[in-house]
Amino acid sequence: MPNPRPSIEVIIAGEVQCREAQVRAAVALLDEGATVPFIARYRKEVTGGLDDTQLRTLDERLRYLRELEERRAAILKSIADQEKLTPQLETEILAADSKTRLEDLYLPYRPKRRTKAQIAREAGLEPLAEALLADPTLDPQATAQHYLNPEHKIGSTSDALDGAKQILMEGFAEDADLLTRLRTWLWEHAVIRSRVGEGKAEEASKFRDYFDHAEPLARTPSHRALALFRGRKEGVLRVTMALPDELENARPHPCEAMIANCIRWSHQRRAADDWLQETVRWTWRVKLAVHMENELLGRLRELAEADAIAVFARNLKALLMAPPAGMRATMGLDPGLRTGVKAAVVDHTGKLLAHATVFPHAPQKRWDASLAELGRLCQQHGVELIAIGNGTASRETDRLAGELLRKLPALRMQKVMVNESGASVYSASELAAREFPELDVSYRGAVSIARRLQDPLAELVKIDPGSIGVGQYQHDVSQVQLARSLDAVVEDCVNAVGVDVNTASAPLLARIAGLNGALANNIVAYREEHGAFGSRKALLKVPRLGEKTFEQAAGFLRIMRGQHPLDGSAVHPEAYGVAERIAARHGRRIEDLIGDADFMRRLNPSDYTCERFGLPTVKDILGELEKPGRDPRPEFRAAEFREGVEELKDLKPGMILEGTVTNVTNFGAFVDVGVHQDGLVHISALADRFVRDPHEVVSPGDIVRVKVLEVDLARKRIALTRRLDESAAAGVGRGAGNRDGQRPDAPRKDRVRDSGRRAGQPKPETPPSGGMAALFAEARDAARRKRGR
Repeated sequence: MPNPRPSIEVIIAGEVQCREAQVRAAVALLDEGATVPFIARYRKEVTGGLDDTQLRTLDERLRYLRELEERRAAILKSIADQEKLTPQLETEILAADSKTRLEDLYLPYRPKRRTKAQIAREAGLEPLAEALLADPTLDPQATAQHYLNPEHKIGSTSDALDGAKQILMEGFAEDADLLTRLRTWLWEHAVIRSRVGEGKAEEASKFRDYFDHAEPLARTPSHRALALFRGRKEGVLRVTMALPDELENARPHPCEAMIANCIRWSHQRRAADDWLQETVRWTWRVKLAVHMENELLGRLRELAEADAIAVFARNLKALLMAPPAGMRATMGLDPGLRTGVKAAVVDHTGKLLAHATVFPHAPQKRWDASLAELGRLCQQHGVELIAIGNGTASRETDRLAGELLRKLPALRMQKVMVNESGASVYSASELAAREFPELDVSYRGAVSIARRLQDPLAELVKIDPGSIGVGQYQHDVSQVQLARSLDAVVEDCVNAVGVDVNTASAPLLARIAGLNGALANNIVAYREEHGAFGSRKALLKVPRLGEKTFEQAAGFLRIMRGQHPLDGSAVHPEAYGVAERIAARHGRRIEDLIGDADFMRRLNPSDYTCERFGLPTVKDILGELEKPGRDPRPEFRAAEFREGVEELKDLKPGMILEGTVTNVTNFGAFVDVGVHQDGLVHISALADRFVRDPHEVVSPGDIVRVKVLEVDLARKRIALTRRLDESAAAGVGRGAGNRDGQRPDAPRKDRVRDSGRRAGQPKPETPPSGGMAALFAEARDAARRKRGR
């Protein structure tokens, strides 16, 4: 029988918004072992110019749809082996477009443990069930008399009718169309409800906004959903799915009515109608209610996890692509109080030159001695940059570095606060131990901080992305899916920038298209034994690095001042001939063409295409000749923290400060303003216009100016706004309460009823563990503006 479903390629083409031929070409390349970065950069003619984002989506959907086809084949075989595969069922299975629909269709045929319905069938009660359903005018008691079977423990009409009820209930609960209708309707109308566990109020204080909470299931933001599920996992919240009161109390119950409608039955006061009504009621309350609750809460969790993973991926990309300060001699300072400030100096290649510990802060307070020691290191090694970790004692250490700069003006040094998230993870890692076997763990962190300033991408690839701290409930999501998504982000970022094969670390090389950990180690070992690579071709001498791997990786590996002028560019060796033809046609050397922007812009790319290399490749080559090896990352700039504002207590409403965005979530952005506690700019305070997604206006690493709205010293929370002309007092006042005196985020007894009555109206989003009045006031205003449009 022909498959009524379109092919995988057609489905993906519609989702990626491209032609089927493009998808087929990309799938063929992926199946041959090509990587996404390689295909996106060097096979544009083959795929018709699919970019890395489209290719990532294509790759993910290809995996899902192929798994779907494998499962479809297994289900068809299982039902056929049972000799129950009808033409109609086969058509429905072939048309199923999701794993959920496929499993619904398979449910009646799935091997299962012996059920009450099966026992009833064995007792010969199936004809009784079918008769009462087909003809409700039959009297149940009288009809059941004909089906008594003491041998199978059916000794009374009550036993017979109970068995018949179990048969019908199982059949109704396994109806694929009914399950689809119920699932769709409940997703649109149900609410997610949470209650604090008995005696758990004190333990669950961080979840206090969810002690009596309900909101529409389908419109629950991912951060709130994950907060609810975390509270449930910790055993302090009871999370359930329910219907708004007016629907739950309706008679007939809407879900029971849906079951009755599906089986084409309605209560008409016939002899069997009361019995059938009870069967329908039991089907919903016993068979389907809990099943649907588990499935739809699971669906909400899956969607929330996918959203959280996407947020983490976007933030990670912004962090990895943060502007590098440059490969200059740098001192890294890992601040501390009692244990002192660890200092490490690295040269322009990141090589450790010296390290020391100074004790400028309490309790030792050796300020002058610390300045002298750090000054000696800076002068001895020609330090140009000072990187200060943003942890404990960072502002005090920033003051120390500021005085050091004033004492050594001739060095023209620059100090920068650096996000140290994950530095301790690197310090204690096996990689750090191999890199610095004799160095104390505490100094390794200072080295990492220094290198992060020089080149964030090169250093952060050494750390598990999940430890970098720019996510949203990243520890609550599927770690397999998270790792796959983040690995793709890291791979895309590393290959977009490219690496110098003669200085790159093994972890950085391992992220290059076509390479892995073993090959990266082989490259480093070969480099250490034979010296720097003189050309890209020399990479073929590395053990286990063959022609196929070379094809994938070569374009992303740079050989600065290599034997061929383009070895330091993004031009792939396979296309060197194109550049050589361009140079020959104009009687010039390639070396002379490189950097001659005016000349490059006068050339017509179509004049240099050939059968193998089309217009996209030629355009890329001309772009590289104009600016070879250009870095796609923006230029470096650091935030200037305000003098005298070093701790939470120093903040006052109305202050305007400069800070660095450290994390972006669905409900807003966190900003480091130099007080050891990031402040929150709620989504409603990110701009003077409505913002649907915070990522539209900010990214991690951005330098922003913010105004302090409110400071909660007890909870260590800071409310910020980017609306600099807004009065802090006005912002706080609006959020103090609503018309009945409650905070806008406070639970209400009628919330379930209200959320069902006004299901089309959005609810102001709140941070996952609460927030301050100003934030909720802004959220309320944003929701009103949105409704007004």
